[in-house]
Amino acid sequence: MALTAIFFYLFSTLALASGAAVIVAKNPVHAVLFLILAFFNAAGLFILLNAEFLAMLLIIVYVGAVAVLFLFVVMMLDVDFAELRAGFIKNAPVGLLVGGVVLAELIALLGARVIAPTPASSVASPIPQGVTNTEALGQILYTKYIYFFQGAGLVLLVAMVGAIVLTLRHKEGVKRQSIAAQVARGPKTAVELVKVKPGQGL
Repeated sequence: MALTAIFFYLFSTLALASGAAVIVAKNPVHAVLFLILAFFNAAGLFILLNAEFLAMLLIIVYVGAVAVLFLFVVMMLDVDFAELRAGFIKNAPVGLLVGGVVLAELIALLGARVIAPTPASSVASPIPQGVTNTEALGQILYTKYIYFFQGAGLVLLVAMVGAIVLTLRHKEGVKRQSIAAQVARGPKTAVELVKVKPGQGL
């Protein structure tokens, strides 16, 4: 029990420190590396809670794909960070407003147990006996929360398509097929009649 408490405080302290370093880091590459460290410590906390599937999912999906993608995007894009910092003062009121709303929500969430204490056993679904963590998660995810799961997938799909549409840039001088232009063609645009004078043909 004492060893579990030691690892809990170790992982939680490193996760909080890494999260703060992501925000205050001036170098974006360092910020992404601190984000990866925060993911690893969060995975350690999941393992302490016997949620090994979520821990591996966090490492494989977020560290292996999302964080590495962020790192490559930051390194490949020529971002003018001086210009971004120049607009910090202009956007500070909006940022303070959003931060205040988030802080109020966190305070309300933490104070909910004091206002209306609810045992955790009545909120969480019990794990059946003889069932692994991954199987229990799949059973509840694809039965009780199937509509929410599918809705989240649709939201992520729309976000992915929107990001592609907003960031796609076509190169000039490259011929591309336009289905709409081909379908909309009529006799006037598809056929050009040229009247050749006698003696000027091929």
